[in-house]
Amino acid sequence: MTRIYMIRHGKAAAGWDGDADPGLDALGQAQAEAVAQKVQSLIADPVAIFSSPLKRCQETAAPLAAAWGVTPQIEAGVGEIPPPLTDLTERTAWLRRVMAGTWDGLYADAVSIESGVDFRGWNDNVRATLNRMSDMSSSDVVIFSHFIALNAAYCAATGTEDVVSFAPQNCSLSIFETDGTKLNLIEQGEETEDMKIALGKST
Repeated sequence: MTRIYMIRHGKAAAGWDGDADPGLDALGQAQAEAVAQKVQSLIADPVAIFSSPLKRCQETAAPLAAAWGVTPQIEAGVGEIPPPLTDLTERTAWLRRVMAGTWDGLYADAVSIESGVDFRGWNDNVRATLNRMSDMSSSDVVIFSHFIALNAAYCAATGTEDVVSFAPQNCSLSIFETDGTKLNLIEQGEETEDMKIALGKST
C-alpha cells in the first residue's frame, strides 16, 4: 500500500477572478512553511514530492522540497480543474455554480458541454494518477494540489457525489492510501467553514 499525503496549496495572492495562475501571498508562504514542518513530523525520511503545474502549488511545495533536498515532480494529473471559459469573471461564476452541485451536474452543465472539456475524463484522470502512485513508491508520497482535485480524491475514496463533498482549507493535509486500484481515506484534512457557507453546505 502507498500512503498519499495530499495537500491543498497555500493562500493565493489573487482569487479566481483576479489571476489565472497566481503565486502565494504572505499568509500562503507562512502556511507552506507550517505544512512543511507538519509533514516532516509525520514522515521520518524524505520521499517523492509531486506538484500541480500551477505556481501556487509549486510555491507551497518549495519549503518541504528545500528541507528534504528533493526536487518536486510536476504532475498535471493533480492539477486544477480545467476552466471552460477564458474570461476570469465568467469562469468564477461557472465555478461557483458547478461547485454547488454534483459531478453528474458538472458533466451535464451547458457551459461545460459547449466548451468541449472532458470533465468526466479529468475526474477519472485525477483518480488514476493517484492510484498510479503505487507504481512510483511502495511507501509514501506527498502531493500538492487543489481544492477540487482534493474533492475528486475524497469522492473516489468515500463514494460521495457532490463536487464539493469536503472543503479543505489552505494547506489542509488529507491522507489516502492506494493499492493501485482503489483509494481509501485515512485522515480527512481541516476544512474551511467560509467555503462551506458560501456554497450553502454548512452544517
